[in-house]
Amino acid sequence: MKFEYLLFNLIVIVGPVVLQFNREIKHISQWRVKLLTNGIVMMPYIIWDVLVTGSHWQFNKAYTLDFRLLGLPIEEWLFFITVPFGCLLVWETLPDARLSTQLRPLRHVRTVLYATLPIGIWVFSTGRQYTGLVLCCFGLVGLADTLLRTNLLLRPKTYLYLAIVAGLILVFNGYLTARPVVLYGEAYQSDYRILTIPVEDFGYGFTLMLFNAMLYEKQVAYERLRCKIEGGSAWKISV
Repeated sequence: MKFEYLLFNLIVIVGPVVLQFNREIKHISQWRVKLLTNGIVMMPYIIWDVLVTGSHWQFNKAYTLDFRLLGLPIEEWLFFITVPFGCLLVWETLPDARLSTQLRPLRHVRTVLYATLPIGIWVFSTGRQYTGLVLCCFGLVGLADTLLRTNLLLRPKTYLYLAIVAGLILVFNGYLTARPVVLYGEAYQSDYRILTIPVEDFGYGFTLMLFNAMLYEKQVAYERLRCKIEGGSAWKISV
C-alpha cells in the first residue's frame, strides 16, 4: 500500500493527540511548546536525511506516496513531528520524584560522549558514514547538555526514558525495516542489526529524542521564568 508510511504516522500520533485532552495530562501538557521543539530539532535531521537519501538509505516506493519534498516523501517529514511529539509526552509524564535528582557519578557519561565526537569523525572517514555520523551526534548530545545546562544526562529519569524509547524503536523501526519501508546502503554502516534494525538506528533515535527533550526542558523553564516575571506569581502550566 503506497499510503502505508502515512498510515504509520497517523497511528503514531493519534494516541498522543487524544491524550492532550485527558484531565490528568491536560494540566501539564505544553503541546505548542512540543511542536515548536519538534520543528526546531527536525531541521538538522532533515538536512542530514536529504543529503544521504539515495546512499545511506532510501524509501521504498511501494509503501510511500509519490510526492517528494527535497527528495523525501512527505511521510518522512511527518515522522520528525509525530514520533518526537509522542516521545515528549512520555518524557513529561514520567514521575519526577527521585528520578529528577541529579547523580554526580553520571557526569562521567558526558565525558564518554565527548570522546565519541573525534571517534565518529574517524569512523566517517573510513567509509562507515552512517555509523560515524551517529557517533558524532552522541558527542554533540554531551556538548549540548553541558552548554544548555539542562543536565539531562545527570538525571536517572533520562535513562528510564531512553529504555522506553528503545522499546519504541524496536516496535516502530522494526516495522519500517521489516516491511521494508526503508532500505539501507549497508556499505555506510557497521552492518550490525538488532532483529531487522541497524544498530545505528538506535543511536539516531536516542539522539533525536534527547535533543528534543533538552530543548523542550529549556523552553519550559524559560516560559516559567517569563510568566513569573510578567505575572508576579508562580507559573501554572496550561495549554
